[in-house]
This record gives sequence, structure tokens and C-alpha cells, in this order.
Amino acid sequence: MKVKEIPSIKTSVPGPKSASIIEEAKKYLVTTTRFSYIVIAKMENDLIFDVDGNVYIDLAAGIAVANIGHRNPEVLAAVKAQLEKYIHTGPHDWFDEIQLEYAKKLVKYIPGQFDKKVFYANSGTESVEAAIKIARWNKKRPLILAFYGAFHGRSLGSLTLTASKKAHRRYFYPYYLSVHAPYAYCYRCPFKLDPSNCNAYCADFIEEWIFEKVAPPEDIAAIIAEPIQGEGGYVVPHPLFIEKIAKMAKKYDMLFIVDEVQTGFARTGKMFSIEHFNAVQDIITVAKSIANGFPLGATVIRSDLDFGYEGAHSSTFGGNAVSLAAANATLDYIIKHRLWERAAKLGDQALKIFNELKDETEILGDVRGKGLFIGLEFVKNKDTKEYGTEERDKITELAYKKGLVVLPAGRSVLRLAPPLTITDENWDYALNILVEIIKEVDKKRT
Repeated sequence: MKVKEIPSIKTSVPGPKSASIIEEAKKYLVTTTRFSYIVIAKMENDLIFDVDGNVYIDLAAGIAVANIGHRNPEVLAAVKAQLEKYIHTGPHDWFDEIQLEYAKKLVKYIPGQFDKKVFYANSGTESVEAAIKIARWNKKRPLILAFYGAFHGRSLGSLTLTASKKAHRRYFYPYYLSVHAPYAYCYRCPFKLDPSNCNAYCADFIEEWIFEKVAPPEDIAAIIAEPIQGEGGYVVPHPLFIEKIAKMAKKYDMLFIVDEVQTGFARTGKMFSIEHFNAVQDIITVAKSIANGFPLGATVIRSDLDFGYEGAHSSTFGGNAVSLAAANATLDYIIKHRLWERAAKLGDQALKIFNELKDETEILGDVRGKGLFIGLEFVKNKDTKEYGTEERDKITELAYKKGLVVLPAGRSVLRLAPPLTITDENWDYALNILVEIIKEVDKKRT
């Protein structure tokens, strides 16, 4: 669909029709994390059209889901072809060719020189739940070590590992399964160390303090980590951190679980973000962009970690044939167009622009990211690093009003995760708009 002006905002945001639908929806839909800015009518690659006729450039991709663009024609064609055959085969009880075909293709691109097996689920949290069960089954140990700032899902098992926002756990605090340690969040180092010479002490802290005083390693089945944290603030860790915790897991006979639900499938400039670090996982969880919008998750394990008997785990809708058709086409498209290279190129462009802007403004405290997985952290004062939540929220509001769909992360971070197929023109235009908005809010700070 051709639009003369992109973005094109003709009404208030939200517009009158959107506002009416939002108000009525709140009466019928359970409160989640919805943004009350737009009501979507149509999506097309990197554009979102609302019910009021406004057009936005999408810098969120449905939370890093639409990596190859909304309604990608090749995905739609694959889905339509599958719909002519069948939709549902059952909860892993019956085999079909598409489950095997996609598993064989997927494991080729999962890091690690070892045989792999795939468990299909419906979402990221279910993929993590499967990883938890596999780890506990193999190691016969009760605990999983996770990290502050982590987001692994909201179902009760994965919620045990999640520690990104208090709202996720309020009234649901799980008292079993997990122990947490500081993540290598260098901009806000919990140990107040200099990352240039700390040697990723936050990893050493685990052995020196957690294992000695909190949770003996013989009680820990696995270490789970996002190679780059997502909901916690798009945090790129110290270069040595992931390597050190992977080695630690091996040293103490634990499994190393990598959560790539938000970072997988070319998003960070590699097919998977663990490839940025000198480490290899035993188990990897993926979802979100795996099927470019169709519900699907997967847990990919070393083959020797398989349960080994039927009934230990299953999923009624896991491995849905339509979702797998979408996943098959999505992976083919990523490979054919080498989208990890495009993500790296466009990401480098944005990081350069925002790092220059950081030097010009008071409120932009930190710029970080890999590929098209970029976090802009806002502060009230660069010396104190007081969280600039109000500034971030004002920038978000202005972005929508000027035609950019963006999402927050962490306490004061704005995340940029557009479709990897965003046009050069729209990416340039969006960056320019965002720079001007940040400058505007910076000038008005009190």
C-alpha cells in the first residue's frame, strides 16, 4: 500500500474512534500491558494503520516479533497453502512432515556442534517452562540460577526466573525454584565498579557469594540468561560476562540455558545473540519472531537431554501446522535475504546517531544495543543517573503523536526494535523524528 506521506497523522492520538474502542475494551478485556495510543486496523511491512486513518512507522515490530515485516507475502503464501491441507495434528502425539522439516532446518542454525532436538510450544514462557523441566529432570536438582533484570515469562514457573519489574511478581511472588544474581548491567553496576577493569566481577560474585552463602552449586540444575536482556532495559552485558557464566555452568555440572525469545532470528546482527559471545548453550528457548506473528515457541536441547520417556511433557497446540508453515517461510526469508547483515548495518547507523546525541543532551544517559535491538536509557541527571522515567514517557507520547510506534523497557529505557525489513527511507525518517523529539524534551527539562 502506497501512502503519500509517511507517517501521516490526521487526528489526535489516540483518535476519536480509537479512544472509543479503547474505553469500551477496558470493560471487557482483562488488564495487561496494552498501550492506549492506537487501535490497529492494518499492518504492512514496517507501517501500522489505525482505525482513525493515521499511519505510523513501526519501531517495535510487535515486541520484536515481526522481524521480516508485517504480513510478509511469503509467509502468507505458506500459511494459505497449509490451510488447504490441515491445521491441527494434536499435542505431539502424531507426527507430520512439517514438524520434522522445520526441526531439521532450525537445528542447523542453532549454535553448538552437537546433535539437537526440538520441543514445540505456543509461546516464549512455555518454551522456558519446558527448559526448566528438562534441566530439573536431567540434574535432579531443585534450583535454577537467574539474573536481576531478567524476563523469562509470566506463567508461574518462568515467573520464578523473571526479575525485571516488581509489577510482574506483585501478589504472585514464587518462593521456589530460583535464586538470582546481579546481571552485568555496566551502566548501573550494582557493585559500582569500572567496566574497563572489573573483569566482569558480577560473574565472580556468583561463585564467591551466591554459591558459598545462598545456594550450593550442587542444588542448582541450570543457569539461565538472556545474552542481551530485553524487558530489563535492552542491556548489553560486559563482554566477558556470558562467557564466564557459561564456563561456570560447565564447571559445576549445571546446564546453561539461553533465552533468545526476544533476541533470536537475526534481530541483533547475528542469527542468535549468543553468537556475539564466546559461549555455547545446552538449551535455547525461542519464540516471538520464530513465526513472524503466528503463535509458536520452541525449546532446542542437546539430544542427550531428552526426557527419554513419553508423557513427561507435551502441548496440545505446540507445533501447530499453520504456525510451523509460517516459521518455515520466516526462516527461509531471513536466510535468503541475510537479514542479520541488514540488522547490523541499520543498527550501527542508529547507534552512531544516538551516541552523538548523547553528548549533546543531558537526558540521554546511555545508548546500547546490537543490530536492531537498541536501548536508549534516559536520566534526569547524567552525574546522578537518576531514572528519567518521566522523560522517557514524554518522549514515547510525542513519538506516537508524530507517527512513530515505540515501546518502553526497564525503568527509563526506550527500545527500538523495528522490522528488519524496514525501508531505508522510513528508518532514516524515524531516526530524525526521534532525535528531534529527544532534543525537544531535553530543552524543556526543569
